Amino acid sequence: MSKPHVAIIGTGGTIASLGTGPLDLQDYGANETMMHADELVARFPAVHDVAEILPVRFEAIPSPNVFFREWKALVLRIEALVHAHPTLAGIVVTHGTATLEETAYFLNLTLHVDLPVVLVGSQRPASALSTDAGMNLFNAVRTAAAPASRGLGVLVVLNDEIHAAREVTKTSTYRLHTFRTPDFGVLGHTDGDAIAYYRRPIRRRAPDTEFDIRTLEVLPRVDIAYAYAGSDGTAVRAFIAAGAQGIVSAGFAPGFCGPGDLEPLAEAVRQGILVVQSTRAGSGRTFQNTRLARHGVLIADNLNPQKARLLLALGLTLTREPAEITRMFTEY
Repeated sequence: MSKPHVAIIGTGGTIASLGTGPLDLQDYGANETMMHADELVARFPAVHDVAEILPVRFEAIPSPNVFFREWKALVLRIEALVHAHPTLAGIVVTHGTATLEETAYFLNLTLHVDLPVVLVGSQRPASALSTDAGMNLFNAVRTAAAPASRGLGVLVVLNDEIHAAREVTKTSTYRLHTFRTPDFGVLGHTDGDAIAYYRRPIRRRAPDTEFDIRTLEVLPRVDIAYAYAGSDGTAVRAFIAAGAQGIVSAGFAPGFCGPGDLEPLAEAVRQGILVVQSTRAGSGRTFQNTRLARHGVLIADNLNPQKARLLLALGLTLTREPAEITRMFTEY
């Protein structure tokens, strides 16, 4: 029986990093050595046991360096791979964990391919004692190749768990169980004997998306204003001055900004800037309370601030109508 065909696109990050020795678990970035996809596959050849691997060089950079230029290039590369290799069962994207959840959600909103795309990273560099890089990569390949992964949108695999791109977030600096899905939990597990799923996401996802970035050169500027005791609107006013087209308020739970931020956010709305209320709490929905509605502030549902920022930015490429933006936050 032939093995499934899986492409691995390497973008760098901890999973591709080599430190100065097996106990270099934190400052390995100072070594400035990252592997490309083919080198990573060569270091962990067990992936060949479960799939025919097509390694694809992309970039080898820390994930905080990843933004729209890289996202657009990834979308185009993935769609070109699917067109050029019709036998592909799935695609794995290796990525640093710092912004992995943002890249995953962006791809989930912009890809137009009906093929499993799995993002994977690691908490320990590939050179570390007891690194999680090899097992995570192995399980990501298995997940991408699994027929049950089709139709679930972009997935994230670390620590033997499969998460939906929309919901997963990084929750710890160093622990291996850092990627969690608050409120809802994992989609499934990458156990030794099976890729086992237990639920499906229901919000709109790739390839059922209205967003098309092929002709975009930049994303509309959207900033995040973080609420804290005593925040006085200085950040909001700075974002307005910088030309923000949208602002996400990372407010107090259950979803409201500080008193000093309210009037600057209301002024932003009066100037035609779309403002969306999220929460810094890490989980749970925001709701359209009377004060938000009075000032024309929209709500992010249960998206965290960094993901609400991406959906708002993409929404602004199509419309500035608050009702339409609200629809998007309800559907996606």
